Amino acid sequence: MSPLLLQFFGSLIAILLIVALAKMMRLGPRPRIDDDAAVAKAAGEVEDGFVPVRTSIARMRHAALARDTDGQIMLIKRHGNRFAGRILGRGAQAREVVDALIVECGDARFGEVRLQLTDAPYWADAINRL
Repeated sequence: MSPLLLQFFGSLIAILLIVALAKMMRLGPRPRIDDDAAVAKAAGEVEDGFVPVRTSIARMRHAALARDTDGQIMLIKRHGNRFAGRILGRGAQAREVVDALIVECGDARFGEVRLQLTDAPYWADAINRL
């Protein structure tokens, strides 16, 4: 077997091993929230038993708001290659700006989240009434 052919197959095997390692580590494209099912899945991962009855997904698909039958509101945002979320409480505030809704959940470590929503007034009112 020629040395060039050996080098080619060695390189091919190395590349396939790197791809497999990246998949095992869940590296790859940033996750997106594309539909209500994705919101429900992310919410269920954050809080076991949280079943949203109303959701709203940010235009850039990086964050969402969800409300369950008990009236609890969860804020979900992309955090690295996963999603993180918080159930909003009395410390939460929402304010509308020209093109978005800015939500502060009351947890400084979580930070504020900017969402471009079609129903921002509804969510601002609901969050500020908590």
